[in-house]
Amino acid sequence: MTFEPLLDAPIAIQIHVAAVVPAALLGAYLLARPKGTPIHRVLGKIWLALMAVTALSSFFIHQINMFYGFSPIHLLSLFVLFGCWGAIANARKHDIGAHKRIVRGLYFGGIVGAGAFTFLPGRIMSKVAFDGDEMAPFLVAAGIVIALLWLMSKEIWQRRRLS
Repeated sequence: MTFEPLLDAPIAIQIHVAAVVPAALLGAYLLARPKGTPIHRVLGKIWLALMAVTALSSFFIHQINMFYGFSPIHLLSLFVLFGCWGAIANARKHDIGAHKRIVRGLYFGGIVGAGAFTFLPGRIMSKVAFDGDEMAPFLVAAGIVIALLWLMSKEIWQRRRLS
């Protein structure tokens, strides 16, 4: 592991990583811990702020230039920004079911799913984590995709049982 590629990256990428890494850790903690407590509310606000910084900073990253400096990943950033707003709005309305769905979508789509792609060969985080190893990024990405598919199938089966 080497941080040199990240330290040599543009400031927008450094800000993006500085926000998403604690968001990933804090989000996992929040998903695993009891909900509705005062600490959940405070940490949830911090998590949403980190997610907003992550999404906003992505608009200054133009490494995949498909359309005037933007790419499909920027659509995910819009999804995250609207999701942050929706998570807050639904929590305030006490629609906890919608709040949970949005937050899970933000975490698993915005952090885990998008994060898997950052470990593909040639990307900065791949260079940071694997330091030139060619096969390891594919194995990590495949593992994340399999875990996501398993979690999604589990959620779908739970919903089918409830309806």
